[in-house]
Amino acid sequence: MVSDTGETVSGEWHAARSNVSSAARLKLGGTILLVLDGKDGHTRTQAEIGSVEISHRIGAIPRELHFPDGSLFETSDNDGIDRLLQGYITKRSGLVNWLEQFRLRLVGITLCAVLLAYGTYKLALPAMVEVAVAVTPPIVPQIMSSSTLEALDRTVFSESALPVEKQDRIRAEFARIATHAEGSPETYKLNFRDGGYIGPNAFALPDGTIVLTDELVELAGDDTQMITGVLAHEIGHVEYEHSLRQLYRAAGVAGLVMLVAGDVGSAMEDILTQGGGLLALSHSRDAEHQADRRSVELMRAAGLDATAIERFFAILEEKLGDKDGTTIISTHPGTPERRKAILDYNASLDSKPAGQ
Repeated sequence: MVSDTGETVSGEWHAARSNVSSAARLKLGGTILLVLDGKDGHTRTQAEIGSVEISHRIGAIPRELHFPDGSLFETSDNDGIDRLLQGYITKRSGLVNWLEQFRLRLVGITLCAVLLAYGTYKLALPAMVEVAVAVTPPIVPQIMSSSTLEALDRTVFSESALPVEKQDRIRAEFARIATHAEGSPETYKLNFRDGGYIGPNAFALPDGTIVLTDELVELAGDDTQMITGVLAHEIGHVEYEHSLRQLYRAAGVAGLVMLVAGDVGSAMEDILTQGGGLLALSHSRDAEHQADRRSVELMRAAGLDATAIERFFAILEEKLGDKDGTTIISTHPGTPERRKAILDYNASLDSKPAGQ
């Protein structure tokens, strides 16, 4: 038997089948738990401790003691409950509280969660992306592309300042290569924008919408075929559905972060979800190499300079100092590597017998 220490724990007592509560104190007398009125000390209820259901300790969540008569005693004084009933609840502590007291186990659980998230990202997510791409109806890329371009127009881009004559020259050559692309030439729609902080760039959205920035046109000068080679590269991204995969991947990453982190707040949700539009501007090494090769093929088919895009990368090296090679941590292939790969691929097509 545990002796009566005279200690009490303050809390609230809820009568059976009632929402009304009143101040009360919990006391242990031998093996009897008593709930005393907080004002006059009269006994509200009592029972053998073995018949009272005592909730486990979980962080700072209030403890609940359910008595056989249906009444409830509730208190936030978890330490007081532990002291008062230590002889009875030592072996009944909750699993979560037990884990909280052993931080090494928490580290292990956290590590397992991280490994699970990493495995999902590396293995399950790519598979789910491929399934999503395969079952996507045509209307979905149109909706995704429209919303992404609208978001970029609100936050990044402004109206193009290029002369209409220059836009028309670029559109004319773009139409030449679009006739040799997969699907209808009307699928591919060229848009001009002032790139803002994105600078010299071009990118494709899943439905065939292609955006070309004024800064890239200015960087190319009078070399219209170089610009066309870049646009042929972007058509390659559309044909291989690279942008659609990136948007699905962005959505999957956002969902994974929210699953692991729980409620990340509205600001972070905006970053994770709307950031998918910007993520669509980048592609993996393999995707970039595929699009580079497709640029060569489309330019050859249109009777244009097949290696024109190589000059774009030469300008990036010379004017922007982009001379980095591919490293183990880089997402895109290095510029010198891409230039060589483009020239080598074009040479390999020259060496093939006609008709192959």
